Amino acid sequence: MNSQKSLIAAGVVTALAMLAVTGALSAQDKSTLKVPGGLAFSEFKGYEGWQVVNVSQNSMAAAVILGNPVLIEAYKAGIPANGKPVPDGAKFAKIHWQPKVNAAQPGSPTVGGTQINVDFMVKDSKRFADSGGWGWAVFDYDAATRTFRPGDASSKPPQANDARCGLACHTIAKNNDYVFTEYPTR
Repeated sequence: MNSQKSLIAAGVVTALAMLAVTGALSAQDKSTLKVPGGLAFSEFKGYEGWQVVNVSQNSMAAAVILGNPVLIEAYKAGIPANGKPVPDGAKFAKIHWQPKVNAAQPGSPTVGGTQINVDFMVKDSKRFADSGGWGWAVFDYDAATRTFRPGDASSKPPQANDARCGLACHTIAKNNDYVFTEYPTR
């Protein structure tokens, strides 16, 4: 395995371990949270155990993108290259952390540090017919209180704070059924 793949693998393992710790420490009942227009945190119950679709990193955030079984099966069937739309019931969860260098690991990889937020996406063509068949939600994380809240205008970046908040950004991926994330070879 080359060093780049090793670093990505180490980052994913670290991110998933951080997910387990974050979930164990939090006492908040996340299931009560909901963004205006419909999407509730409870619709994504168990996301912490979903399969990794891909990872992403920029100067502001490190992230892991997870998919529920419906989404993973669609990727395995060849979406979006097969020209078929993502099926209803497919869900994404994207967890963002502030990037930090872990000098204790070989190669000093950049890994997830303090959690920033979690983004959700669900394909439901009837419920979200006016936003490409997708519903979105952002829930910001407050590390001091170990709680989430629906994203809003004070979020970074600012959120429209409704279930259609992601449409503006995802419109540029319309030809891929509004999906940016690729499913790399395993």
